[in-house]
Amino acid sequence: MSDTVVVGLDVGGTSTRAAALSLDGVRLGTGRAGGGNPTSHGAERAAAELLAALRAALTDVDPARVRAGVIGLAGAGRLLADPQGRAAFDRAWADAGLRHPYAVHGDALVAYASGTAAPDGTVLIAGTGAIAAQVRDLRLDRTADGHGWLLGDAGSGFWLGREAVRRLLTDLDRAEAPGDLARRVLADLTGATEVADRPRATAEAVVQAVTRRPPVELARLAPLVVTAARDGEPTGVALVAEAAALLAESVSRIRPPGATDPVVLGGGLLTGDTPLAAAVRAELARRWPDAPLHSAGDGAAAAAWLAARDLPEVTDPVALHALLVPTAG
Repeated sequence: MSDTVVVGLDVGGTSTRAAALSLDGVRLGTGRAGGGNPTSHGAERAAAELLAALRAALTDVDPARVRAGVIGLAGAGRLLADPQGRAAFDRAWADAGLRHPYAVHGDALVAYASGTAAPDGTVLIAGTGAIAAQVRDLRLDRTADGHGWLLGDAGSGFWLGREAVRRLLTDLDRAEAPGDLARRVLADLTGATEVADRPRATAEAVVQAVTRRPPVELARLAPLVVTAARDGEPTGVALVAEAAALLAESVSRIRPPGATDPVVLGGGLLTGDTPLAAAVRAELARRWPDAPLHSAGDGAAAAAWLAARDLPEVTDPVALHALLVPTAG
């Protein structure tokens, strides 16, 4: 077994995952903690979650064996530009017993690397938000969308939830009987399963239910849309098709026509067997028929691979990727 260990962390708004791997592909430890994004939770809390995940991953590993590490998170540039935030992460790294430096990369690059070792390609991520990124020499080159729920994130979970509510409100404005998806949305927001005698009163109740919560919480309605589409419900099917077209359009802003390098799909809406994932794959295959399509895999392992690539003993990064990163296909 190789004596050299690399550490990778995939830091999100709801969870932090860490992995410690040797260069011959042995997974020596894993750790999981709460959300560690400093933008969402503040630097000190984020650093505490980072430390918890690191300590769990290093339970059976001598920290002195760790030669390199990568932390992948959304808003990496903001962390690097914030001296207090970076200092908090530095302390967490040192408190875990690690002495070699770490690098910070955006979560889009880590998602890309979890799907392929190719140095150039594209990653498309759709979860609560949505972003497309072009990768050149395993560095983020250009991005499209990712502008947040107010200004962008077209085709995201937030977008699906908002559009489902809009369709419900349109039905109520027209005094039309809501369809199956609209009734599910109504029940989720208000607890009512039927429209009141006055549709306007129901519409007002829906608006109040939405505006009482943070806007981004509309994303939690996305599974209702996906389930409706899987069941063949017309509004759900239409929304999924529109979301797929919007996501593909984001990719087209940064990806040249006829490109043949790979596309990696990441985020909860685009990994696994979902109608939106299938629709996006079909749309991308139509626009770039010769491009391989991959699903994002283990982000923490991918971060560890990114860390290992710069070590002098790594002479074949592609072969190392096959050892370290279990891809999802």
